[in-house]
Amino acid sequence: MSRAIRWQDAINAILGVILFITPFVFTDMSQRAAVLTGYVGGALLFVFGAGSLLFRWDTRIEVLPLVEGVLLFLAPWVLGFTGNTGMAWSAWVIGVLAFISSGSALIMGGNMMRRSTATH
Repeated sequence: MSRAIRWQDAINAILGVILFITPFVFTDMSQRAAVLTGYVGGALLFVFGAGSLLFRWDTRIEVLPLVEGVLLFLAPWVLGFTGNTGMAWSAWVIGVLAFISSGSALIMGGNMMRRSTATH
């Protein structure tokens, strides 16, 4: 339990929550690809971020949200919901932010803040 607390984990969890609620805000529920991208992508980002924050997973786990960021960025084109500009822009922006956040965690090695432990 001596792994550093990473601010990137909290950012990924927050991005996951935001992406999860975007279908309610930006799309009608008939656009299945956009809705599923929001729900599945948001849930995965939240699990990766919150799981890493709470359970202090190894820094190498940041590869998963890094890949997810790329997939989210490509999703509007691949799944065909670029016409829904609100959902498409949400996927693009959150994909880029998840990529940057996870990439910085990998580059920095997670040494941003240390959780104080009382080990003697």
